[in-house]
Amino acid sequence: MELSHRFTVPSSLEETWVHFEDIASVASCFPGAQVTSAEGDSFEGSVKVKLGPIALLYNGSGTFVEKDEAAHRFVVDAKGKDKRGNGTAGANVTVTMADVDGSTQVSVETDLAITGKPAQFGRGVMQDVSDKLLGQFVTCLEQRLSAPEADPEPEPDPEAPPALAAEPTTGPPPPGGSAGAPAAAAAAPPTPRASPPSPPPPAEALDLGSAVLPVLARAYWKQALGVLAGLAVLRRLVRRR
Repeated sequence: MELSHRFTVPSSLEETWVHFEDIASVASCFPGAQVTSAEGDSFEGSVKVKLGPIALLYNGSGTFVEKDEAAHRFVVDAKGKDKRGNGTAGANVTVTMADVDGSTQVSVETDLAITGKPAQFGRGVMQDVSDKLLGQFVTCLEQRLSAPEADPEPEPDPEAPPALAAEPTTGPPPPGGSAGAPAAAAAAPPTPRASPPSPPPPAEALDLGSAVLPVLARAYWKQALGVLAGLAVLRRLVRRR
């Protein structure tokens, strides 16, 4: 099935292009997705999907099959398979960027092929669900691209006078060391130990059930009311007997 999306991010065309080249950073904005390795134009990763009580874990890989920096257009081909053999997913994604008054308009055309449990939903439902998920993705992307950069540390002034050294203490030095050593040791704060970097938080599963149910309710609420009315009539007939 073919899906189309278009959105605008508040950053220049060149900045947006560079950000999208970092596939791991872009994937972290998509619910449930995580890139485990990237080398050159190829990458590997996983997508966690929750469909009611069913949990799916797609492991797969992707490749930039086309990348045109002058036209700001690239094509990614990705495919994955559920860890427990409950289905497969494949996508050919074409992304095109254009400058719009200093911001960047991004067009995404996706040719999606899925098998297994998620394949039971039609194109209309999948388009609505992907629109909702894209909204979350764009919100995350906007926050990253609009976040202010940290101010660089000021460089030392070569014309500044050198710092004055501490005056030595008067009197005979204590045995086993200089007079200023104990005072310097007492005045110097303890060197804090560098804490090891915390591991990145695991990607939360994409709850496809919570995304699909509101769409189904909007699309089929008339049919649902008809079924409920029919059940009510049938219940009355059974009671009369």
